Amino acid sequence: MLAETAPEAVAQTHVAIGAKAASKEDAIRQVGQLLVASGAADPAYVESMLAREAAANTFLGSAVAIPHGMKEDRAMVKHDAIAVLQLRGGVEWNPGQGARLVVGIAANSDSHIAILRRLTRLIQDEEKLETLISTDDAQAIVRALESDAPEPARIAATDLAQTAEWTVDYPSGLHARPGSAWVDTAKAQKARLRVRHGDDSADPRSLISLLQLGLKQGDTVIFSAEGEGARSALDALVKTARNLSAREKRDAERAEEKAATPIRGWKPTGNPEMITGVAASPGLAIGTVHVLAAEELDVPDVPVDLVTGGAQLNDALSQTRAHMKALIDDTARRLGAGDAAIFKAQADLLDDTDLITLTCQLMVEGHGVAWSWHNAVERVAGQLSALGNPVLAARAADLHDVGRRVLAEIDPALSTGSLADMPGEPTILVASDLSPSDTATLDTGRVAGIATALGGPTSHSAILARTLGLPSVVAGGARLLALAAGTTAIVDGDSGRVWIDPSADDLASARAWIADLAQKRAAEEAERGQPAITTDGMRIEVAANVNRPDQVPFAVAQGGEGVGLMRTEFLFLEAGETPDEDDQYAIYRAMIDALEGRPLIVRALDIGGDKQVPHLDLPEEENPFLGVRGARLLLRRPDLLDPQLRALYRAAKEGGDVKIMFPMITSAWELIRLRARCEEIRAELDAPQIPVGIMIEVPAAAVQARSLARHANFFSIGTNDLTQYALAIDRQNPELAGEADSLHPAVLNLIALCVEGAKEHGCWVGVCGGIAGDPFGAALLTGLGVAELSMTPRDIPAVKARLRGAGMDEMKALAARALAAAGADEVRALDTGAGE
Repeated sequence: MLAETAPEAVAQTHVAIGAKAASKEDAIRQVGQLLVASGAADPAYVESMLAREAAANTFLGSAVAIPHGMKEDRAMVKHDAIAVLQLRGGVEWNPGQGARLVVGIAANSDSHIAILRRLTRLIQDEEKLETLISTDDAQAIVRALESDAPEPARIAATDLAQTAEWTVDYPSGLHARPGSAWVDTAKAQKARLRVRHGDDSADPRSLISLLQLGLKQGDTVIFSAEGEGARSALDALVKTARNLSAREKRDAERAEEKAATPIRGWKPTGNPEMITGVAASPGLAIGTVHVLAAEELDVPDVPVDLVTGGAQLNDALSQTRAHMKALIDDTARRLGAGDAAIFKAQADLLDDTDLITLTCQLMVEGHGVAWSWHNAVERVAGQLSALGNPVLAARAADLHDVGRRVLAEIDPALSTGSLADMPGEPTILVASDLSPSDTATLDTGRVAGIATALGGPTSHSAILARTLGLPSVVAGGARLLALAAGTTAIVDGDSGRVWIDPSADDLASARAWIADLAQKRAAEEAERGQPAITTDGMRIEVAANVNRPDQVPFAVAQGGEGVGLMRTEFLFLEAGETPDEDDQYAIYRAMIDALEGRPLIVRALDIGGDKQVPHLDLPEEENPFLGVRGARLLLRRPDLLDPQLRALYRAAKEGGDVKIMFPMITSAWELIRLRARCEEIRAELDAPQIPVGIMIEVPAAAVQARSLARHANFFSIGTNDLTQYALAIDRQNPELAGEADSLHPAVLNLIALCVEGAKEHGCWVGVCGGIAGDPFGAALLTGLGVAELSMTPRDIPAVKARLRGAGMDEMKALAARALAAAGADEVRALDTGAGE
């Protein structure tokens, strides 16, 4: 039946009394067909509703489900409407969740939010809800969903004693990144805090609670506080909110600038169907579509007593936190703090009080631990998805992913793996989104590219796609999920486009494009074994950064002429206990043997800052980056320094080109003391002299380069840390990671100062930081006078090719222009070789 509703509600309501559905999919199709039959939506909208359900659970609770389409498919909605299936017998929506009122929503504006809020209030009135499920009067259901219908009594959101008003000016509204900053500030206060928007309020100590406010740009919020230090707590929270505005606006401007940048990439010769998404990982890939269906988990409900259940939940959360910490540390080391931020956001969800409280409430009702956790996650994720904000929908995907990690800890039988049926041919993997675990286990021999309906260029799928070298497009929408398996597609990870059923000419053109890129890489690969000799005859030594002996063969195969940085902290990070002298000796000796006479620079233990080792029992520091780390730690802990030096000298005594390098040197006296201890141990073992060098990682060391060079055989500049300290930017801070650019003129001038100071005492200078592996950065460093570059092995061929194609005069002139530049962007604009 049809009934008119109030203006702020959706325009039409269609109710099917006493309907029956064989399954959740059947119910969604029925309610979708009601919307289509009424003229409210295109037929394709039904598939969009199914795609939304595959991406996020729309079960609202208390036997009510709210299926609706993907936000990007709003164009399929002709006019706002809702349709209701009254299923008196119910239908299983998810394991343990039965739906008896299915409210389908078609809206091309935010009007569905009003319906969502009305339904949220409705499910709190169990008596009225039960009446609607059993009534024969369709108008009763219509009235319950109308704005002028009587609403259940509710307690209005109130403010605490002290208040402050603020209008949200974040272009993307309040999403997880600024929300996390609000949470951190709130947790640091003793006073009780509240954030209110209209009739809804949230606890700012809970990220999920804040996100559920659905705050958009222009919304007015009331911050309030009471209790000890209320005024200062309120001021701190408001200050945090306001201080984030400039960054959020700047990020939005950068996104707009990026979108306006002319796209350089492959273009089809014909006019195949195109799905537009967001570029996430560069490259062009051709393959047949394989749609990865969202896996429905069947979580058994096995009740246990509350004491046992509480212990199981706590243990599972603790284990997951530990695993997430390892994942964060590993990602930060490999990809940087900005890329690791997604995993930190996931880990923060494990401490969310709303989520844990809801789980415990379900356990109190008599449900099992796994079932309660799973349903709490599904309920909260569904609420986030229902707000219609794509940023919050991505957080819902994160919540699903971390939720499954916890489930696997509660019951290993609930571990999921959904990629087993991948075809053997080159495939374009299509999915709603990919979890870190899914993406990390992809077989690059079978997967050519990735296209996801959800996600963003900084999502977990995008991060790992770049690591794996897989072209990737994200946020492609529901149309991707409707593609038939076996369809030929081209994924362009540079322009963010997916081309469907390309013609033979288009395929030939794309293959030629891919071949040209491969040819360039192949040319670099073919010459990777040749030395990096400039056009005017200057040789630059190019080495590899490796951690273990088994990584040496690959490094050498990529053209590495030695190991410029062996990070010995990995011997401690990857072990459950501190390796003794014999264990270390065996590793160093194996590394020397694997190199077969090539040089090896071993960095002494560099622990502290972002690298913490539990079994070393180091004291907690408020700011570990400015605390006892590197050389400072070694000088205070002879139990760590001496076994390592003894192991190194024992290994060197049996042959090999070995050098020792001490990290985080800030003063000459540190180096003098460390060299003295080296000499004492060398004499005890009757070992040969070993060159001793230092890392230049702080401005103090660069400024003192001339005096430090009196006591060092060589310098190796760690540009990552040097950038952090020179620019006063914590490289672990995801909000500032994009600004911690090692090509900043301030950093380059410190490197130039270091090179100049080293010359006076014949001390050669190398670089083992991130920009050494960037071909343009390598050219700049060479122009500054750096003699050795050490990098990730896969970067070696391209760096060598860039250096062989240039002369020293050219690179010196380039370096001079970079030193005089106003900022990192201006330096990067000097790279005329970019995009070739």
